[in-house]
Amino acid sequence: MSQIFDEKGNVVPVTLIEAGPCQITQVKKHEKDGYSAVQIGFKKLKEKKVKKPQKQKPFRYLREFTFPNFEKTWEGKVGDKIDVSIFREGDEVKVSGISKGKGFQGAVKRWGFSGRNATHGVKHEHRTLGSVGSSFPERVLKGKKMPGRMGAERVTVRNLKIVKIDKENNLLAIKGAVPGPKGTLLEIRENKGSEN
Repeated sequence: MSQIFDEKGNVVPVTLIEAGPCQITQVKKHEKDGYSAVQIGFKKLKEKKVKKPQKQKPFRYLREFTFPNFEKTWEGKVGDKIDVSIFREGDEVKVSGISKGKGFQGAVKRWGFSGRNATHGVKHEHRTLGSVGSSFPERVLKGKKMPGRMGAERVTVRNLKIVKIDKENNLLAIKGAVPGPKGTLLEIRENKGSEN
């Protein structure tokens, strides 16, 4: 993350994202493949690092995007480039990624439980869960909020505003924070709804 100043001199917290250039590596059509999708490659590998099976698609990341009826509205071909020029300053986008993994955590941190009393006979139990079962059925019900692995889940942050675009370096400055640590692969989409 970084910060920039707007016209009034106010500090705007931004996240700098390298957005492309991506290349269309495959277009899947309903008649041939059974579903409609576009496969996109990002971060081209150097010639020395490309292994034989990767010769046709020498990219570090390959991702597939499906959306209904795109064949009628979209005219992309294999080999076309997608870069930051598809965005405009002031656009609202939604950004998806894998959040930071936090390992095994207790219920207080994982679910925001308040913990136990500090008095009334509570000793060494301040951050424990408390009762988890009932007299019937004599078991812990599925879905009970308990300690466990936290983070490392797909998270989508909506309504993020594009503040600046650097077309030469393919950089987006997005106001606010996005999921994941540095170097995470992110998916940036228009913020128009689930169909985009």
